[in-house]
Amino acid sequence: MHEYMLSLQEREIIPDNWYNIVPDLPQPLPPPVDKDNEHSSIELLNRILPREILKQEFTFQRYTKIPEEVQELYAQIGRPTPLFRASGLERFLDYRGKIFIKYEGATITGSHKINTAIPQAIYARNEGVKGVVTETGAGQWGTATAVASSFSGIKAKIFMVKVSFQQKPLRKQIMELYGAEIVPSPSTETKFGRSVIEKRHDHPGTLGIAISEAVEYALEHDMRYMLGSVFNSVLTHQSVIGLETEKQLEILGEEPDVLIGCVGGGSNFGGFTFPLIKKFPEAEVLASTAEEVPKFTHGDYKYDFVDSAQTLPSVKMYSLGSDFVPEKIYAGGLRYHGAAPSVSMLVKTGKITPSDVSEETVIDALRIFARTQGIVAAPESGHALATAIEYVVSHRNDRKNIVVNVSGHGLLDMSIFDR
Repeated sequence: MHEYMLSLQEREIIPDNWYNIVPDLPQPLPPPVDKDNEHSSIELLNRILPREILKQEFTFQRYTKIPEEVQELYAQIGRPTPLFRASGLERFLDYRGKIFIKYEGATITGSHKINTAIPQAIYARNEGVKGVVTETGAGQWGTATAVASSFSGIKAKIFMVKVSFQQKPLRKQIMELYGAEIVPSPSTETKFGRSVIEKRHDHPGTLGIAISEAVEYALEHDMRYMLGSVFNSVLTHQSVIGLETEKQLEILGEEPDVLIGCVGGGSNFGGFTFPLIKKFPEAEVLASTAEEVPKFTHGDYKYDFVDSAQTLPSVKMYSLGSDFVPEKIYAGGLRYHGAAPSVSMLVKTGKITPSDVSEETVIDALRIFARTQGIVAAPESGHALATAIEYVVSHRNDRKNIVVNVSGHGLLDMSIFDR
């Protein structure tokens, strides 16, 4: 590792292994199944995913060694990310306990997404493919894919949900700066995209549609598909967040009582909470979702398709339906119709408590956080902050340690405050 970049303490904080929660779930994780819903299948995934990702997706191994090249790049992109006490927010809320922030906005791309983009791009490059393709909602995942692909010397093509493509021109520009090709979805570049446009020419797009386009494109052009969320291998890579937090809390001599994160597909939330749930099983765990996309409170726990074209196998998760078209909320990363199977199972069994918050509440929380801590958080992270503020207001006299994962910064999302 580039030791000159990090202090001894910082080097010790970056983990050597990723953590996979599957062996520690309360019951076996239901396997993905074919479209006919009769038997499990990995044939399609085998065609589009790097072999190492497919192996990690279905492993029951608790820990996986992080390759040295990945660890070096983790240091280069800003790991370990800071854990700090939000004293200004505590004073504003007159809270007697402590609030800690794990700040993933400190990475070079400004969000947690780079944690899984780096290994996926490296694994794809090692297989000799000419490029990778993926989808993105708000643009954080697309940005991470673009950077990781540039690091690995391969091309990236990104289908960006059209409403976010229109709302966030700077996201498109920064992805192009990193060398990626960006296409608004639904597009005319895929059969499925054309079918969606034919039915509704002004369709705002969804993550489910963008995933379908990316998968179709990967199949037709012999490219590898990059998984942005939902899948277990992604949550395993994101465990660096929780593993770092565990060590940082230990250095501070603190233990968490409450863990809070936002949920789109579940990658930042699972990566943050899963290692801490293992270490501190008595902690309360709150999953903050968009009131406009209430997958846990109004969705069903069932087998449903990951993408709208129903190309990929279905998985058992909380879902509003793969054809669900959400409102045009600014937090594009939370517009996904479902949630990771492992996160869904823990919601179903009561370990994780869902919390829906409105965009109006989120905007208020973002303003409070900016004015008390000086950080402009991402709209997605604003949901976690809103849930944290609501929790403090109802538990003001408690002396609990609340740890919130702020999954990214919002410096490219300022137009949300025009609403």
